[in-house]
Amino acid sequence: MSQQLTLEISDEVYADLQRQANAVGISIAEWIVTVLSGKDVILESTTLSSGQQEEARQKFKSYAGAISLGQATGSDNQKIDADLAKAYADEY
Repeated sequence: MSQQLTLEISDEVYADLQRQANAVGISIAEWIVTVLSGKDVILESTTLSSGQQEEARQKFKSYAGAISLGQATGSDNQKIDADLAKAYADEY
């Protein structure tokens, strides 16, 4: 036998539950029942092995680094001022 329960929750809590449920590919209702019943079967299936974690870490690290734009982009205030003056003078 099962029972139906109606809850009123804030938009923030709902959005957080939606994000967590989407992360494991189930509905919010299934997510809540799984968490409340202590059934970690679904959650364990999304846990990465140490090899998968290392692969994900390396992929993430590949996005980090320095990019050369071929010109100085930092504290060159005269160049920044010139660029701003040019942009504001431009008619759209």
